[in-house]
Amino acid sequence: MDRRELLTGLAASALGASVAQGATVSSSVYLELKTWHLHTTHENQGKRVADYLENGLEPALHRAGAALIGAFGNVIGEEGPYYVTLAQYDSLAKMQSALQALEHDSAYQSAVEKLSAGQGLPFVRVESSLLRSFGPHGAAHRAKSESSHLFEMRTYESQSLTSVKRKIWMFEHGEIDIFEKLGMKPVFFGERIVGPKMPCITYMLTFDSLGDREKLWHEFGSSAAWKKLSSNPQLKDAEIVANISNAILRPLKFSQIR
Repeated sequence: MDRRELLTGLAASALGASVAQGATVSSSVYLELKTWHLHTTHENQGKRVADYLENGLEPALHRAGAALIGAFGNVIGEEGPYYVTLAQYDSLAKMQSALQALEHDSAYQSAVEKLSAGQGLPFVRVESSLLRSFGPHGAAHRAKSESSHLFEMRTYESQSLTSVKRKIWMFEHGEIDIFEKLGMKPVFFGERIVGPKMPCITYMLTFDSLGDREKLWHEFGSSAAWKKLSSNPQLKDAEIVANISNAILRPLKFSQIR
């Protein structure tokens, strides 16, 4: 694939807002990704925030026509302990509508008051990003399993607004397929449109264990399909990925994604 072919592929991919050459483009959803930084102290922040998420935010978002589809605690990652939550909205308009509904939801407001009423601070800080989903599935995969898995959340920072589009093109034209064929179980893929470290992509995979993760990443890196996809000079990591960071997470007991 030369540069002209790559750019043509980008124009015809799901990165555009329209359907190219009769192809069906998956509908994007909007994912609000929050990190709740906690302290392990007498304030019991972990329990307080988990109770608020399970009994306050999750049912309130459901009443408002949105969904808190994932809630996770960190296993491996910097600046722990923390929780990661993933809320899904069908559109920006529906996100705005849901946020307005929360303001007038008395049960939710009571949960907010309860969160703030305990001893000391309920959490250290909250960081939030907004992602626009991409990939063949559009919405995040929410299937539950009989037992909780480990989840890996990865963020790829890109060098420019054009290089991040090339990385998205790679995901949509082979990389996600390789993940699925190897059994790496994608959860979501999103381009950050509000938040730090832009331009960047964040996505999540699930594994049965740390050993399973190590084995599958090795198989991914050595697969013929990945070597072929990444062989083009325009798609080398040095050209499109400036930095990779990741965290290993475990779902909280009420998380829809398990």
